[in-house]
Amino acid sequence: MTMTKPRNVVVAQSGGPTPVINASLRAVIETCREYPGTFGTVYAGYHGIEGVLQEELLNLSDQPADDIALLSATPAAGSIGTCRYKLKAAQEEDFERVIAVLQAHDVGYFFYIGGNDSMDTANKVAKLAQERGLELIGVGVPKTIDNDVGDSAFKLIDHTPGYGSVARYWALNVQNANQENEGSCPADPVLVLQAMGRKIGFIPAAARLADPHREMPLLICLREAGLSLADLADRVDDLVKIHHRAIVVVSEGFDVGEIGEVKDSFGHTMFSSSKMTVAQIVVNYLNEAGLPATGKARGNVVGTDQRHSMVYASTVDLEEAYRVGQKAVQIAAEEGSGFMATILRETGPIYQVRYDKVPLEVVANSERTFPKEWIAPSGVDVTDDFLRYARPLIGDSWPTIPLVDGIQRFTRFQPLFAEKKLSAYVPQAYR
Repeated sequence: MTMTKPRNVVVAQSGGPTPVINASLRAVIETCREYPGTFGTVYAGYHGIEGVLQEELLNLSDQPADDIALLSATPAAGSIGTCRYKLKAAQEEDFERVIAVLQAHDVGYFFYIGGNDSMDTANKVAKLAQERGLELIGVGVPKTIDNDVGDSAFKLIDHTPGYGSVARYWALNVQNANQENEGSCPADPVLVLQAMGRKIGFIPAAARLADPHREMPLLICLREAGLSLADLADRVDDLVKIHHRAIVVVSEGFDVGEIGEVKDSFGHTMFSSSKMTVAQIVVNYLNEAGLPATGKARGNVVGTDQRHSMVYASTVDLEEAYRVGQKAVQIAAEEGSGFMATILRETGPIYQVRYDKVPLEVVANSERTFPKEWIAPSGVDVTDDFLRYARPLIGDSWPTIPLVDGIQRFTRFQPLFAEKKLSAYVPQAYR
């Protein structure tokens, strides 16, 4: 589809943020400037599709250049916000409202940064616009720390921006936890750490990057391994008998029975909002069953810092998040609507990637699972094949984060919102 004149842009984010999500946003803003005859003003849907529904469009084109540049050193979604609002098929008024807002502001391009559900939203908006005769090009930009977008054959996307940074977080933090456990083991022989990732094991699996030669007394317990609490306790006991201590990294989705789960609007379990944490249940079980050592098991449930600690961001992840945002704009300008920009790994021993596109309708609501062949026969470890996959993603250097008066300097956009042209609207899900 070729536009006859420059048309405005809306870029938005959805779902849980990552340390590198704003690198993709920066790329969209800066790359649109490279096509002055194609793209007009770049607006952000403030807090995702909710911002579009409520006509809260933040002008990004007129923001200070320093704040645009600082996006690559700014984690999470504080710059333009995110949401967990799902456009469901029955919400016809919401869809019509989205189209009306885009028309009112002469928007010809829509970029949605997010995971599986966000790609579904981008796909639905792009299709509806075509049905309404609106010249709208919709392109998805992948993002999720869970690494669950795409297929298990890694043909649609090799990995999602955000995963490399959370993997690095776990690689470094397990090293620190090992120092704690080794020093405190007479009183605290077992340390249980809970990792994010819902029921998909890519994040807890990254703990093995801290100890690729398997020198630590480390157990990695993925939901996909199918272990019971009793199985897990047996593995812990065996390790404690040998090493007098153990570190247990457990997926937040590990099956421990009823946790009083709470779900978000996408239908995903919010493990950190549920009544019980998996780590606490595991700790209680180990302590009630008794350890083959003096002392007790302790738990550490790290939270959203896994996805908003900029100091742990992977420099490889930052670079790739930017490049995939660039690719999304190139797709929109040169190839048209209905695609997601993607990252594909080249074959060979040297890590290299290329940037391409896949149809939104193929990737929308896809869900990659952790490969069973990457789970070790013991059920409490991952294989070296996983390490070869994940190791390049965490990089080899610290990110550059500017400090002012001893604290981090993040992007803080000015409140330059577009003038509203439509009447106020309450999204359907909130009525």
